[in-house]
Amino acid sequence: MKHLMSWAVVVVLALGIPSGARAQSEITLLSPNPIETTINKLVAEFEAKTGNHVKVTYGTGVSTRKTVASGQALDVSLLFAPFPEALKTGNIDPKSATVVARLRLAVAVKKGAPKPDISTAAAVKRTLLNAKSIISVDPEQGSVGGAVLLALDKMGLTAEVKPKIKWVQGGGVVQDAVAKGESELAFGPYLSDMRNPGLDVVGALPPEAATPVDITGFLSTSVKDRKAAKALLDYLASREAAPAYEAAKMFPVR
Repeated sequence: MKHLMSWAVVVVLALGIPSGARAQSEITLLSPNPIETTINKLVAEFEAKTGNHVKVTYGTGVSTRKTVASGQALDVSLLFAPFPEALKTGNIDPKSATVVARLRLAVAVKKGAPKPDISTAAAVKRTLLNAKSIISVDPEQGSVGGAVLLALDKMGLTAEVKPKIKWVQGGGVVQDAVAKGESELAFGPYLSDMRNPGLDVVGALPPEAATPVDITGFLSTSVKDRKAAKALLDYLASREAAPAYEAAKMFPVR
């Protein structure tokens, strides 16, 4: 056995292959589930390119922030802004913050219904004020609801519009309610997963009405293989990743 191992070392050296060249790392990744399809695609591309394995855990926008805040940050954690409670804990490295993509809020109506004007902030205000009913994800369940509240605040509509919003547990419930005519407007993310056949997505709200939501990646302060984890984070923010974000109606940053 000793002679066989020695011979293997000689072959490696003769071929000029570094002894660690084929060493692989397992990287753990935490991500919000509204972007699951896109992240799965990018992770597969990264694994094929590097030989490293990525183990992905998904949760809602809210639960992923709570996971990090509770001390369970993975090697790389993707979070929907804002995330002050996660930063305060020291479980993620603030200096590693990297915006990988951005998403915007959108409104949708029942298929075939008249599409309201959302071309300007003023038009969005009129649309929301005139809507008889609006439905969105509960801010306690998902980040979308928090983004909706921030948009209402930005437009100065919180007092008038918030009382007529029905808050539910998930994006699927939001879409189904509008498709069935139970609510007039769906208020949700401008993502490819908002594709219920009973909906017509009017489009993304202009930035002056709703600030785009940063999807920010962090390295854990207890990361096992920082070089491999940083390579994954860099790839998720790279130009190579941009087409996947664009296909999902997200906005790449590079």
